[in-house]
Amino acid sequence: MNAIDILKNRGLKKTAQRVMLINILQKKSISLTESEIKSEMGDLYDRITFYRTVQTLLDVHIIHRITVDNITVKYALNQLDHEHSGNHVHFFCKVCHSVTCLEETFIPENRISKGFVAEEYEVLIKGKCEKCSSHE
Repeated sequence: MNAIDILKNRGLKKTAQRVMLINILQKKSISLTESEIKSEMGDLYDRITFYRTVQTLLDVHIIHRITVDNITVKYALNQLDHEHSGNHVHFFCKVCHSVTCLEETFIPENRISKGFVAEEYEVLIKGKCEKCSSHE
């Protein structure tokens, strides 16, 4: 599905920033930082418009945000064949700094203390990815 179809499917108007951001994430097929997206956007990048665009795409579940640490935030395109749930595990490689969505690694929701109501989960596992661990 192309960027225009994705936007139309979620009831959003087509804007240059929205189309460009979706295209970049589709083309790269990995999570990217704002800086990485900015370099791909070139002259089309505007910080205020970028943040508005990101928030809009987050709100309608086209993309999701991955907080790696207090400094690094990455954005990834949601899988389009199902409604993305932020409640899955991400893996951060300490060597190549890639972030991978582990869609098939589930978080046991019933493991929270009695009386607490979980609304979102952010689980990040840090280590070495398959590619980096195979070079040892």
